Amino acid sequence: MKNTIIGFTFLLSLIFSHSIHGQRKDIPAFKVLPLGVKGGLDESNLSSYLVAIGGSDDYICLDAGTLHHGIALSIKNHLFQGSIDGVLRKNIKGYCISHAHLDHLSGLILNSPNDTSKYIYALPSVIKVLKDKYFTWQSWANFTNEGDKPSLGKLRYVYLREGVDTVLQNLPMDIKAFSLSHGTAYESTAFLIRHKTNYILYLGDTGSDTVEKSQKLMNLWKEVAPLIKNHQLKAIFLEVSFPDEIPDKSLFGHLTPRLFMKEMDILNSFSNGNLIHTQIFITHMKPCSDCEERIKKQIQAENHLNLNLVYPVQGLIHELY
Repeated sequence: MKNTIIGFTFLLSLIFSHSIHGQRKDIPAFKVLPLGVKGGLDESNLSSYLVAIGGSDDYICLDAGTLHHGIALSIKNHLFQGSIDGVLRKNIKGYCISHAHLDHLSGLILNSPNDTSKYIYALPSVIKVLKDKYFTWQSWANFTNEGDKPSLGKLRYVYLREGVDTVLQNLPMDIKAFSLSHGTAYESTAFLIRHKTNYILYLGDTGSDTVEKSQKLMNLWKEVAPLIKNHQLKAIFLEVSFPDEIPDKSLFGHLTPRLFMKEMDILNSFSNGNLIHTQIFITHMKPCSDCEERIKKQIQAENHLNLNLVYPVQGLIHELY
């Protein structure tokens, strides 16, 4: 009996030792499923990332350039069961739209007739474009709750305030939005997603501070640096759209490997050299004939910080611990 009690006590201690704040170590803090990863041109693979907490299949969608094809590929890869419409309606609980360029938005618009009631989270400047240009009866039926009449009310706008936490409806996460500069006088958004003490940072399209004559990225890096130092920021999703050969004047609010690494140097200095512990996902590479190959080679050559770089693949899940 004594041995049985000792054995049972050891088992309980083993289970407890695998738990942190009620979460087992073998359950990821987040899982991320890219429905699309490219920038521009290929309409079947445009920026769109599903994020859920570990152990859940309820997702927030960060940008929505591609939905239908990405869901189909995910079903083919056995990440979902059932139909494309079923996943769209059941598993995606809402959308965070960084800016209103079509390569970040077209999937949301085109799939809205088959979608179910949910929320669109965005800064006011982004919602204004959605209302004035897209969800109008001249360009598309107005499935939202504002704008052209009749407004069908299926999709409801949530106006985000920069730097203010907003709870995601029907999801155990909240987000905080930060303004980004995406070319002259055009606003994009970074989303800081939190569940308990764990975070993900997703950036929509952005230029570097030096080219944009801005401090928006620096302000963002200062905000998230403490999370990196505390190993709470599990991943950063940041664009590198063009290879270094593209001149600054032709970037139109995007990053190259050189500019990307310059920003990472700044963030690493703010976080006391701890950036190596955060996974950095390279997003939004433009699909020219050899752009992706050149971008990867240039990032590798310039990665003097030995950053943990990830190149997401459409329809393959990433677990973040």
